[in-house]
Amino acid sequence: MLPPELPPLPALTRAEAELIDRYLEVVDLLGRINPAQHGDTYRGLRAAQALVGKATALRDALALMHRRGETELHAATLARALRVLDGERRTARVGLPPGPDG
Repeated sequence: MLPPELPPLPALTRAEAELIDRYLEVVDLLGRINPAQHGDTYRGLRAAQALVGKATALRDALALMHRRGETELHAATLARALRVLDGERRTARVGLPPGPDG
C-alpha cells in the first residue's frame, strides 16, 4: 500500500525555499540540543557544533532575500510550506514536553 500523497508545496521563490530549508535544519539541531528531550550529551554537543554553520546559512538566506528586494515574509505561504515539510513535528521538539499535570 502506498503512503498518502503529500499536498504540493506552495509556490516559493528560490530564496524563500532556501530560507525554509535552512530554518528547518536549525530547528532540527535545536531539537537535538534541547535538554528537555531524551538523548545523550555527545549527540547534543555534535548538534551544537553544527548549529553555528547552519545558523550562518540561515542568516545568509535571509540576507539574500533582503538584497533581492524580498523584504516581507509571506507568513501564510511559508507556514503552508513548513507544514508540508513536517515542520509542526520538527518544531515541537524545540519546546518543552507537557508537564506532569498535562
